[in-house]
Amino acid sequence: MKSPLVSEVLFHIGPVAIGHQVAATWVLMVALSLLCYFGTRRLEVEALGHLQVLFEAFVETVQSQIRDTIKCEPRRFLPLIATLFLFIFFANLSSLVPGFEPPTASIETDAALALIVFCSVIVEGLRAHGLLGYLRTFASPSWVMIPLNLLEQLTRTFSLMVRLFGNVMSGVFVIAVVLSLAGLFVPIPFMALDLLTSAIQAYIFTVLAMVFIGAAVHEDS
Repeated sequence: MKSPLVSEVLFHIGPVAIGHQVAATWVLMVALSLLCYFGTRRLEVEALGHLQVLFEAFVETVQSQIRDTIKCEPRRFLPLIATLFLFIFFANLSSLVPGFEPPTASIETDAALALIVFCSVIVEGLRAHGLLGYLRTFASPSWVMIPLNLLEQLTRTFSLMVRLFGNVMSGVFVIAVVLSLAGLFVPIPFMALDLLTSAIQAYIFTVLAMVFIGAAVHEDS
């Protein structure tokens, strides 16, 4: 079995090597874009379609979660949080497709997702407090805490990446081992479990992202 830290190169675009995980990410992004396009192009007020009902329930759930966690109006944070959840959930779920390696089983993809959260925390902190006010939060409750607060910003981003990578990679590894030893049908319970963990990991990642953003927005958090 190849190392999960090494991405297989599929083709090159000029000097840039495109790996399997990057191509899988592009396929997933196109699929999600098409799903959202066809699910929202004919929105109705009375005769709601099944897909519209599903989308509205999802949006309302995310909005409620944002209100409870960040303690702000959800409109500004909804695109980021909903996109993170949908991408991670379907990326994890893609491990059930034969021959398709989930992008979140790659450390590069998880690092990119964690970096998005890291940058979002800084941007929202600056928007909420201004430059000096945001920098002042690192000296809370005392200037002695500045190194620890700066280190915390980095370590919690790193933990986001490692947690998602470890859980998704371990699920893929277990299914691959059982499949190779026991045939096609025995791993079905493991695949059902993988379906559950896909949703849980997506939920944990997005909740932690909301907690970090909420802490940056509210100085007293």
